[in-house]
Amino acid sequence: MLKRSLKNTILLNIGAFILVFILETLSNLFFKDNFDTSYSFYLHGLYYTIIIMAAIWVNHFILIPFILDKKKYFVYGILLIGTILVLASLKIYPNINWSGLSKISFFLFYTSGTGMAAFFLRRSIVMQRENAEKDKLQKDMELNYLKEQVNPHFLFNSLNSIYSLSRQQSSETPDVVMQLSELMRYQLESSKKETVLLKEELEFIENYLLLEEKRLSKRCTVEFLIDGDISGLRISPMLLIPFVENAIKHGAQSTNKQSRIDISATIKNTTLNFDVVNSKPSIVSDTVRKGIGLENVRRRLRLLYPKAHALDIHDKGDEYHVNLSIDLTVSILKNK
Repeated sequence: MLKRSLKNTILLNIGAFILVFILETLSNLFFKDNFDTSYSFYLHGLYYTIIIMAAIWVNHFILIPFILDKKKYFVYGILLIGTILVLASLKIYPNINWSGLSKISFFLFYTSGTGMAAFFLRRSIVMQRENAEKDKLQKDMELNYLKEQVNPHFLFNSLNSIYSLSRQQSSETPDVVMQLSELMRYQLESSKKETVLLKEELEFIENYLLLEEKRLSKRCTVEFLIDGDISGLRISPMLLIPFVENAIKHGAQSTNKQSRIDISATIKNTTLNFDVVNSKPSIVSDTVRKGIGLENVRRRLRLLYPKAHALDIHDKGDEYHVNLSIDLTVSILKNK
C-alpha cells in the first residue's frame, strides 16, 4: 500500500512538472525570437519550471507537513517567504534587482498558492476515500458480528422447542429434529450470502412456524399469509425471523392460556410490508420484553437499509404489533 502511494505521488509530480513545462514553453512562444537558439529557449523554460516546481515541492513535502500541520503558522509564513525569495534570487542571478525579485517572487507566490489549493484538494479527496473505506470495513465487521449472533440465538430457541417435545415424550420429536436440521442448513448457507430470495426467506419462516406449532400444540393459533408477487425479489438473510421468534416468546411461550399469532407478508410495488401481531399476557417481564434478536435486527436494518425501511413496534397491552416496511429495490451493496 505504501509503495503504491509513493508510486502515485511520483507519477503525479512528474505529470505536474511536464504540464508546467509545457505551459511555460507555450507562454514564451511569442518571445522565442529573443533567444539565440531553440536550445536556449527550451533551457530557459526548463529552468523556470524547475524554480516553480521547487517552490511547490518545498512547500508540499517540507513546510506543510512539518510546519503548517503542526499549527506553527508564523514560522510557516516566514519560511515560505524565505524559500520564495531564495528561489526568486536564483532565477534572476546574477542580475539581482528589486524589480525583478519582486516580479518573480509574486509569480512564485501565485504558483505556490495554486499548488497548495491542489494539494489540499487532493488530500481532502484521499481522506474522504480512506474514511469511506474505514466506514465500509467497520460496517462489514459489525454485520458479520450481527450475523454470527443470529445463529446461536435461533438455535437456542429451536433447541428449546425440541427439549419441550422430548419431555412430553412426543412421537414427533424425530421429525422435529429433521426439520431443525433443514432450518439450520438454510441458515448456514444463507449466512454466507449478502442477499437471498424473499421466497426462500418466507419459506424458512413458514417451516419454523410449523416446527413451533408442534411444540405449542393447541395453545396457539398461527396464521401466515403472503400476498403479492414475490418472484425475483431479494432480502438480507435472517432479517425477519427475529420478529417471529419474538412473537412466540411474548405470546404462547409466556402463558398457558390460548393465544394467537398473525403474520402477513405483503408486496406492493417491490416494497415488503411485514406485519406480526401476537396476543400476550397482561404482565410481561423485562427479560422477555427485551431480547437480543430485536436489538440485533434494529441495528442490521440501520446498516443495510438506512433510508429504505420503517419499523414500528406497538405494545398495546393485550397484544404486540410489529410492522416493518422495506424497499427491496435498494441495493444493499451500495448502502454498505
